[in-house]
Amino acid sequence: MSKIELELTAMLEPAVEALGFELLGLEFVQAGRHSTLRVYIEHENGITVDNCADVSRQVSAILDVEDPITNEYDLEVSSPGVDRPLFKPAHYEQAQGEELRVRTKLPQDGRRNFKGDLVAVTGDMITLQIDGQDHMIMLSNIERANIIAKF
Repeated sequence: MSKIELELTAMLEPAVEALGFELLGLEFVQAGRHSTLRVYIEHENGITVDNCADVSRQVSAILDVEDPITNEYDLEVSSPGVDRPLFKPAHYEQAQGEELRVRTKLPQDGRRNFKGDLVAVTGDMITLQIDGQDHMIMLSNIERANIIAKF
């Protein structure tokens, strides 16, 4: 996670939890002068559009007061969806045995994009099995990771 994402998580997590939801994670995507803040929430009973609207109002109020984002941005609040993003070490542990799509911050083994089965989570490292080969990736080098939905 980037510095701004860490700051936003620390700022918003208590408010999201106070509403009865888990802040699964967030993404801050900068695109020139306009950016997008995606907030992913979760609840054991699922997420409705009304839940997203409630969280969006609360998050928006906090962001208006604290003003941590200096340029224009869109706020999106949603469930993680079928291609669930992974943010925290616990998310990777829960996803063992699943197929993942991983993009690294820095190239590893000559590439940044990986697609394989998550076979192990050890401390601050995951092991993806790709075509019978194990690839170990540090959690700190993961830019984005998603579970690949099976239909």
